[in-house]
Amino acid sequence: MNRTIRTTEDVLALLDGLFPPAEPFWDRFYADRSAGRPFFAPKPDENLAHHLDRGLLAPGRALDLGCGNGRNAIHLASLGFEVDAVDLSATAIAWAEERAREAGLGNDTGTGTGTGTGTGTGTGTGLRFHRASIFEAELPHARYDLVYDSGCLHHLPPHRRVSYLALLDRVLAPGGHFALTAFAAGAMGSERPDEELYRLGALEGGLAYSPDELRSLFRGFTPLEIRPMAAQGPDSALFGVPFLLTALFQRTVSL
Repeated sequence: MNRTIRTTEDVLALLDGLFPPAEPFWDRFYADRSAGRPFFAPKPDENLAHHLDRGLLAPGRALDLGCGNGRNAIHLASLGFEVDAVDLSATAIAWAEERAREAGLGNDTGTGTGTGTGTGTGTGTGLRFHRASIFEAELPHARYDLVYDSGCLHHLPPHRRVSYLALLDRVLAPGGHFALTAFAAGAMGSERPDEELYRLGALEGGLAYSPDELRSLFRGFTPLEIRPMAAQGPDSALFGVPFLLTALFQRTVSL
């Protein structure tokens, strides 16, 4: 059959095919634990810790999008959040589960839910890992008080921002918070216009965002803070690199 487009999701899936598949790349990326990448260290993002220390975020249900090796999900769970953490890479999820056990957050299989073609496992401590696309994860809760994204958005092709906004609309509770880090324009990441990326057929390692672009993209939310990530030294208990932009948004109480 040559005429297969009939829904918006069909269009999005077709556009996905214009870029290399992400899953094999991330499996290779997380397989080399000795690579010395700064965010391989078991440290939470400094902006997330800052929001928590200031009392802007209180324990509740949290959803970690693109959780990688679990460093932020584990931190949130250690502070009393009930966390569902999602990543496309089975290699990353396996590492995250190891780290959760090492942190004393449990080692039983729990009752975590599966996700599309992936699987879900729980740690028995309110921390569940789900191997799946963030857009296909079968989550145990309809709404979350916090949605956190440390470096997921900037690896999505432009058309998947539509799916991303729909995901936030579906899962973020009224009054809930959405926080993220992304490549900062002028510091790291591709600044090509969206249409050029389709001609190129690549994301050039990730897309850069400016503060104004984040405000425009998430204009349905109230921006509470947008700033560069504060650099952290090797002896710091927190992760921080200056080429990332951080943001905290809140959803209005009424839907």
